[in-house]
Amino acid sequence: MAHAPAAQQHALSGVKVLELGALIAGPYASTVLAQFGADVIKIEPPGKGDPLRTWRKLHDGTSLWWYTQSRNKKSVTLDLKQPEAQDIVRKLVAEADILIENFRPGTLEKWGLGPEALHAINPSLVFVRISGYGQTGPASQKPGFAAIAECMGGLRYVTGYPDHAPVRTGVSLGDTLASLYAVIGALIAMHHVKVNKGKGQVIDVALYEAVFAVMESLIPEYSVGGHIRERTGSALPGIVPSNTYQCQDGSYVAIAGNGDGIFKRLMDAIGRSDLGADPALAQNDGRAKQTEMLDGVIASWAAEHTLEHILETLDAASVPCGRIYTAKDIYEDAHYRARDMIQSFVLPDGQPVDLPGIVPKLSETPGQTRWLGPKLGEHTREVLEQIGVTPEQYEKMKQAGLA
Repeated sequence: MAHAPAAQQHALSGVKVLELGALIAGPYASTVLAQFGADVIKIEPPGKGDPLRTWRKLHDGTSLWWYTQSRNKKSVTLDLKQPEAQDIVRKLVAEADILIENFRPGTLEKWGLGPEALHAINPSLVFVRISGYGQTGPASQKPGFAAIAECMGGLRYVTGYPDHAPVRTGVSLGDTLASLYAVIGALIAMHHVKVNKGKGQVIDVALYEAVFAVMESLIPEYSVGGHIRERTGSALPGIVPSNTYQCQDGSYVAIAGNGDGIFKRLMDAIGRSDLGADPALAQNDGRAKQTEMLDGVIASWAAEHTLEHILETLDAASVPCGRIYTAKDIYEDAHYRARDMIQSFVLPDGQPVDLPGIVPKLSETPGQTRWLGPKLGEHTREVLEQIGVTPEQYEKMKQAGLA
């Protein structure tokens, strides 16, 4: 059992969320809501549950990822393909504020659980739908995973080095971006219901659109000048200097000296005040024309010094810089600890485990981990009894494989 912090007020206390779906995009969205006090009921298929339970590194048969992504949720097992289980969902929807699902479009409609049917039961329901390509359009019925969404959204093409194949980020970024947009949409829609006295609505989030939405100037640059942004490795094209440089000891340092004032301080710090005082380099557009030269100057300086010397020198000059953090670096970093971003808990078998802290930080109603990811079906009986299912009915459902 997790060691929970002292009781506190939660911003989303009283908000009821029903989570349908599995893996990352839908469940991560409800995780964020659960961290700030929402009562999240997660529906899982009997037997195996959410596949995330067995993804990546396991401890005692359960994914360590599971414990963090499913914290503060109640696990209820239901076979949604069965009419009796679908009736249970309808009863839960009657009391819910938000429903989050990430099935392929059309799946819930096939089970009689689409927006039209559920809004007839609860007109105020905020119905959040996350899918690869959205609920409409020619690609809507294709299976959608973050790996493909990151390609379609434009992210993969600009990631990596120009002489190599495009690469992915080391996490499922398309999923988590979609999750965050889903949370934003859910809270906007709930405000409309609670404050504006409006009706519930559907929030349609596509993974590829969530990726596309953070692609900065990609489209206006193409639409005006036909420019296609290409892969540039560790540099940030058109924003100079901002790159990663190898140090004398073989490690790497990221230096972002692209602010006008920062650039002058950087040049002073590395002994090139002449460049800092050059009017042609005073603004970013001028520096962008001299990218190769400036990167060469900084790279030559970095190659003569250790990482620690570089960090000390640039920190003293107030130039943004940093090491490339590994999990070990993060775990041992004093700033992470001071910000409560590494939190300690205990797994069911007594094994200590540290999990990421909660973002964002609210001054009056901060997020909280009240318990870790639950056992499969841990709350089924409790939740079903609250909507009128008798112990005898529950046992029959369990024996029939419905729960």
